[in-house]
Amino acid sequence: MGLTFVEGLVTGESGQQRTVKLLVDSGASYSLLPHEVWQALGLKPKRAMSFTLADGTTVTRQISECRIALAGQEGHTPVILGEPGDDALLGALTLEIFGLVLDPFQRTLRDMQMRLS
Repeated sequence: MGLTFVEGLVTGESGQQRTVKLLVDSGASYSLLPHEVWQALGLKPKRAMSFTLADGTTVTRQISECRIALAGQEGHTPVILGEPGDDALLGALTLEIFGLVLDPFQRTLRDMQMRLS
């Protein structure tokens, strides 16, 4: 299985914007912005959370929020404020907020199929 990346336009409260190449990681709960990106946007930490990585180690990171535009949609999402060396991720919460799912066969994002019974 290959990796899937998408570009997102991220906007801070001040209106500063950056285009970010995000690795789609449907196994990650939160999206993550690299240190240099969130600093340039002027994002401020709102709270700290601990996360368990795939190798079992636990890290603590600050959480904030921003606007992001991707796959033809735009809205607010919580984001992890990455430390130097952290890579940009697009996590499951952001995908759900936007009503998107990862199509692993086409390696693209698509609209979630909602069915009401």
